[in-house]
Order: sequence, then C-alpha cells, then structure tokens
Amino acid sequence: MKVLVVNAGSSSLKYQLLNTETKEVLGKGICERIGMEGSLIEHKTGDGGKKIKKEIPMKDHSVATEIVVSMLTDKEYGCISDMSEIEAVGHRVVHGSTYFFDSCLVTPEVLDAIKKCIEFAPLHNPANLMGIEGCTKVMPNVPQVAVFDTAFHQTMAPEAYTYALPMKLVEEGVRRYGMHGTSHKFVSIEMNKILGTTNTKLVTCHIGNGSSISAVMNGKCVDTTMGFTPLDGVEMGTRCGSIDPAIVPYLMKKLDMNGDEITDFMNKKCGFLGVSEYSSDSRDIEAAIRGEFNEKLSTCPTTEEGKARVSKNSKLAAEILAYQVKKYIGAFAASMNGLDAIVFTAGMGENNPELRERVCTDMEYLGIKIDKELNAKTLRQPNTVELSTPDSKVKVYVLPTNEELMIAIDTENIVKSK
Repeated sequence: MKVLVVNAGSSSLKYQLLNTETKEVLGKGICERIGMEGSLIEHKTGDGGKKIKKEIPMKDHSVATEIVVSMLTDKEYGCISDMSEIEAVGHRVVHGSTYFFDSCLVTPEVLDAIKKCIEFAPLHNPANLMGIEGCTKVMPNVPQVAVFDTAFHQTMAPEAYTYALPMKLVEEGVRRYGMHGTSHKFVSIEMNKILGTTNTKLVTCHIGNGSSISAVMNGKCVDTTMGFTPLDGVEMGTRCGSIDPAIVPYLMKKLDMNGDEITDFMNKKCGFLGVSEYSSDSRDIEAAIRGEFNEKLSTCPTTEEGKARVSKNSKLAAEILAYQVKKYIGAFAASMNGLDAIVFTAGMGENNPELRERVCTDMEYLGIKIDKELNAKTLRQPNTVELSTPDSKVKVYVLPTNEELMIAIDTENIVKSK
C-alpha cells in the first residue's frame, strides 16, 4: 500500500510517501512558512533522488497539501503518476489523552475527541488537525488514520501513571501520558523480532533533543519518563526534565516570571544549553569536552578561562544525562523484575557513542557489557547494531527508529481492517 504520512505543524507540513510492502520511501519533503510570506517546499524523490526547493505561496494547509500532491505527481520530480495512487493518509497526532489507546480511522467523532485534547497539547494538536483538514479537502475520498504519540503508553497501570494529587484532578486528565510512543513502539517491535519472542523485558531509550525512556514488557509499555507534558523525565537539549516542583514558584519569585514565562524558561533555556552555558546540541557538547569549540555560536568562548569553563560545564551536562538514563534503566529493570535488552534510538541514541558508553559503564550488577570499539564507530549509519558482548547478560542494541514507517504500517492495518 502507498501511504502518505503527514506530520503537520502550525506553519509547516512534513511528509513522506511510503510503500509499506517494500518499506521504500518514494518521496518526501517539507512545506514551511505556511500562511506566511516566503512559504516554500523542499521535496526529494526517494533516497538519493532528485531534489527541489521552491518558493510557492501557501495560505493554509489545504494549499500546502495540494502542492505536496503536485510534487509527488510531477513529471520530473514526482514518484507516482496520479493522486489516485495514494491509498491512505496517516497523520501524526501528538496528544490523544485517555480517548485513544491506539491508532484509529479519522471520523467526525475522532476529530471531536482530538479537539478535546487540545488543552493537553495546545501547540501541537491544533496543527495536527489542520493537517487532517487540509488532506480532507484535497483527498476527500482517501481514508485517513490518526496515530497518537501518547497511545503506546496507555497500557501503563494506574500506579505508574497516577500523580499523588487529589483524585478529582487525576480524573480530569492530570496524569502521566508519555510521548514518542510511535518510536518506542517501533523499536520494541523490531527488538522483539531480533530476540525471536514477544515475551521480553526491554528498556527503550529515545534520546535526542527531546528524550524519553520507556519500560516495555511483553510488547506493552509499563512505564515511561515523560509525563503530563514532554518536559518531564531526563535532561534534554533545552528542557530541564524532572525537578523538584517547589523550584518553580521559587524561580518565579526570584526571576520575576509569570506562568507562561517560567514554562518557556524550563522548555527553552535549560538542559544541555543551561548547564553548559554554550549549546543545546550534543555534538557541540562532546566537542567542547575535547576542547574543540564551534566558533559560529554566539556563546563560543574567546578566552582560555572561558573555554575551560565551557568544557567543564559541557562534561557535567553530558554526565547528568548519562547518569539519569542509567538510573532509569535500573529503576525500570526493577519494575519489570528483569531486563532482556536495552535499545538506543533517535538522534543521540543512534549517533552519540560517548553517551552510550557512559550509560553502559559500571552496570555490572545487571551484567551489561558492550564492545567499546564497536560502539565508538557506530554512528551515522542506517543499520541495527548489537553492541553487547557475547557474555553480556543483557543485550544492548542501536536500532534506528522509523516513526514514519510505523505510522504507515498502522495506517495500512487499520484501513485494511475497516
């Protein structure tokens, strides 16, 4: 089946057209600055195919969808002969609250429920809805499926998702939801294929600019680090992760911030960026630890004293994340009463060997051993790689995530079953 996968933002629309039988990406791209001056599309045909970047007016997501279809069917840059070849559309939807435990066919009732979830993801769900509405106008007869970031985590038990708040608030939706569910689902399915069974206990580590870790037992999520919002959990590029709640009112008074300002501060000025006082990018952080600095950054130190401070702070930022990941692996192993495999995925998980080595060092109590030489050269490659040594009691893998393929597969399964 040829499935168009759409990830709509408030002024953007990322897309991929995939063949679910061959897992081939036929075409992909992004529309940017939708509803603004200078709107443009970047389009590429398949892997290693022709590329085009073109400025085209896009007043809304419907127009953007029309342009996407025109690119996919273009004689020079396209990959299909006609729009009728698109058999289904799968949409990434960030928050499904407690309404959605799995992906589902888009219906008027589903749209109403997604709208009710806007209060939980005010920056994302409205944009996701615009993507759905845009595709509906352009392809009214093509079935559409909503795939929720939160759905995979809805199998958590009440003791895992409930905050110790008055139950009335919990019943109104203040609880742990988790994010990156499509990624955790994809890598856990692939890991179970490698292990040859679904009777497994996994810790899946989606580590990137945004990071989350999940405990997956027998193919179902039993716990995860992100909570009511994506701010919870481990240190991230610019997010602080879990902190003492009392720090929030303290900082509001100390820094004279209101609610929106403190939320912005914790989401955009903390994490790697805040600790290092330098960069939110792990590549810059690792380079700074080695004494190499990115002169393109306005925060780049110019004195030896400044370089020493940034190098020291960057090392601390990297060690904080590794310590937290290690701590969650131990906690999740305890909650599952065992551990079969650890999976590293996403930008840092796949491409930061230093992080993986820090996490897997001094883990003898779990019997974790990795091939450090193999780990050091495993980055910027598309393959699944086992890092654990033959005598390691717990398997350790780098497994590239593919959220778009997971969305496409979910979409195909739902469309075929209707």
